[in-house]
Amino acid sequence: MAEYELTCFDKSGNAYKPALMLELTGCDWQPRLVDFFHGETRSDDYRTFNVMGEAPVLFHGDTVLSQSGVILDYLAETTGKFGPETPAERREIWRWILFDNHKFTSYTATLRFMRGIAKTGETPVTEFLDKRVRGAWDVANRHLESRDFMLGDRPTIADISMAGYVFFDGEIGVDIADYPALAAWRERVRALPGWKHPYDLLPAAPLPEKF
Repeated sequence: MAEYELTCFDKSGNAYKPALMLELTGCDWQPRLVDFFHGETRSDDYRTFNVMGEAPVLFHGDTVLSQSGVILDYLAETTGKFGPETPAERREIWRWILFDNHKFTSYTATLRFMRGIAKTGETPVTEFLDKRVRGAWDVANRHLESRDFMLGDRPTIADISMAGYVFFDGEIGVDIADYPALAAWRERVRALPGWKHPYDLLPAAPLPEKF
């Protein structure tokens, strides 16, 4: 049995974040497929270990953690990699993880679900989300114009968190080429030893016939 187990599925950028961290750090881990689209995360059995009814969940010995940012922080601590080197760096990492969870991933994931998975077509909701995605991407792009990674010259879990959904090309409907500093940062993340695309790293979850 692997040291770490992660509940996950291939369409989830939030699950991709800790999966990528586990892969980049060379951890002994295994994925545990969640049939998200058919309601597994909302089942009573699943909620016994995550009352929030969400993926991912990390199992490591007696430790059970949910929420990707918390999992990344834990893995940085347990592996000694991609974490902060000073209290100031820790605060800066969390500043960007919170921005990611609240805006960068939040808007991008929802828009990508509607356009790329549920195939809703263009609606007032996608129009609203498109504007919010572009605003969040512009913030990250401006920040990255003067540095290679979110904190400077080395990658941290802030970068791994921000990378959750940027590799789903063609599913979001926003062209990352319009944000050159963000696009260049994505290529630096892609070049990290051990990097894998989410569809190559996570097990495939079956989609429903209709949403």
